[in-house]
Amino acid sequence: MNRRDFLATGMASGAAVVASASSVEGLAGSTSPAAARKFKLNYAPHFGMFKNHAGDDLVAQLQFMADQGFTALEDNGAPDRPIADQEKIGKTLADLKMTMGVFVATKDFNNATFALTTWKPELREPILKDMRNAVEVAKRINAKWCTVVPGCHDERLDWDYQTGSVIDMFRRCAEIAEKAGLVIVMEPLNTRRDHPKLFLNKISQGYAICRAVNSPSVKILYDMYHQQITEGNIIPNIDLAYSEVAYFQVGDNPGRKEPTSGEMNYRNIFKHIHSKGFTGVVGMEHGNAKPGKEGEQAVIDAYVWSDSFDKPTM
Repeated sequence: MNRRDFLATGMASGAAVVASASSVEGLAGSTSPAAARKFKLNYAPHFGMFKNHAGDDLVAQLQFMADQGFTALEDNGAPDRPIADQEKIGKTLADLKMTMGVFVATKDFNNATFALTTWKPELREPILKDMRNAVEVAKRINAKWCTVVPGCHDERLDWDYQTGSVIDMFRRCAEIAEKAGLVIVMEPLNTRRDHPKLFLNKISQGYAICRAVNSPSVKILYDMYHQQITEGNIIPNIDLAYSEVAYFQVGDNPGRKEPTSGEMNYRNIFKHIHSKGFTGVVGMEHGNAKPGKEGEQAVIDAYVWSDSFDKPTM
């Protein structure tokens, strides 16, 4: 499942009008002893992940997430939601003492954008417009981070020229984000399976760009699913890039489903992230390996097990 599928899924789950929080009181508290659960990291489900338990209503889904012990949310498609829904999400998150994770501020999976803005200034304004809109969205949903996918590469232009252009465009975006206290997290995505044309694909590449931009508002989103495909070496690369990493996302490989469904040892990865003192959000940007309520419970169980890294395995 690629990012475009996640965006579509998230918006579909929000098709119903957001109801008031009072309509979901006690929704999930009786389904499990999860009310007393406390995860060691701030895992963030997305809308639609637990809809078979919670229904389509966004507030009900947030209540269910909180009742299972999750302390954050991510919503890639937040900018496309009605303003009233954005405000309701922000209020509900505050009421539930949950943290808002990322939403997608600007993206392009088909065209070279950031990589060409130095020579094609007409490409800048649509990106900057998206960033200004992201600032307003962030205010409504109480978000600190927003994702930026800086477009494709141009096969006709030397890579280093494109890198310089990308750095310059991120600096322009940072001017907007810094004033609002918003952190742009650039996301290196794999080009081997899901996004073959994209410019940004390695953590080391993102690290170099962040160092060059030199702004507290431009950091890395370390999506471990994508980087398992691109370069592996997850834990060493976390250490090397950690000063520039502001956000993590999860997805097992192959399949991009919950931890324990593939080859990755997320129990050990989570232990390592926790050992570094990370207090930000770990986004659950993946699908469910099984359908229905059974599949949703399997997701919860996978995080409970993977987060229990301080206990011996059976």
